[in-house]
Amino acid sequence: MALKIVINKLSFNYASIQVLKEIEFTIGAGEILSIVGPNGSGKSTLLRCINRILKTRQNTVLIDGKDINKLNLKELSKIMGYVPQSSVCTFPFTVFDVVLMGRKPYIHWSLSERDYEIVAETLDFLGIKELAMRHFNELSGGEQQKVIIARALAQEPQVLLLDEPTSSLDIKHQLEILLILQYLAQSRHCTVIMALHDLNLASRFSDRILMLKKGCIFAAGTPEIVLTEDNIAAVYGIKARVTNSVVDKPQITPLMPESTSIKQWKTPLSVTAKTEAIV
Repeated sequence: MALKIVINKLSFNYASIQVLKEIEFTIGAGEILSIVGPNGSGKSTLLRCINRILKTRQNTVLIDGKDINKLNLKELSKIMGYVPQSSVCTFPFTVFDVVLMGRKPYIHWSLSERDYEIVAETLDFLGIKELAMRHFNELSGGEQQKVIIARALAQEPQVLLLDEPTSSLDIKHQLEILLILQYLAQSRHCTVIMALHDLNLASRFSDRILMLKKGCIFAAGTPEIVLTEDNIAAVYGIKARVTNSVVDKPQITPLMPESTSIKQWKTPLSVTAKTEAIV
């Protein structure tokens, strides 16, 4: 079933500090939307508002016209999966057990054979079935990230929210995860909303981009519309060269700030002299 998500004048405050201001956008099934912006611009907060970790006003987040505040948590969990920036697991759960937790919205009195099958299929799909009996807290950061993504996929969500899904991964596994998300969007019509710092990855794998600055939407649209030299300078405070990549998407190359002198990067003379004296 195709789902349409509408964000309607969403604002959010932490105590007296306003973090998000009048955010509005619409996203349909099978689309990939990347949220970009500097640290502190509200990317993670926006994701947490969309999946109701943070409570928002009535009718600010709608799924097929339904206010998420009127859905119970089990209903919402069947629709929406969430991958946080990092996850801490203090108990010695196996990878299989962690991914099995994603089946919680479907479990009644006991686990079914289908629950076990979906976990096994998900581990195989992500290429981590050999980790099934390993303890989660013994894995590398990149392996843990894949397991948390597997847990979200085991929910069989129609909407997938991801907060920096590539942050702990090397370049090979970054591409692998983003290609998987692209496959889910195209073949299963899964709606993907993710916060990313890497503008080139956002450009390559997004249908649309939402650029935030100080909690407001500064620009929204396709990568070609949003990722311009002027927008990057205004939002990030740096100059960048934007060219077309081999896949005909904007490619961003940050430039050295004009105000930065190479002398600022040199080791102070006093430190150098002391080092030479020790040697």
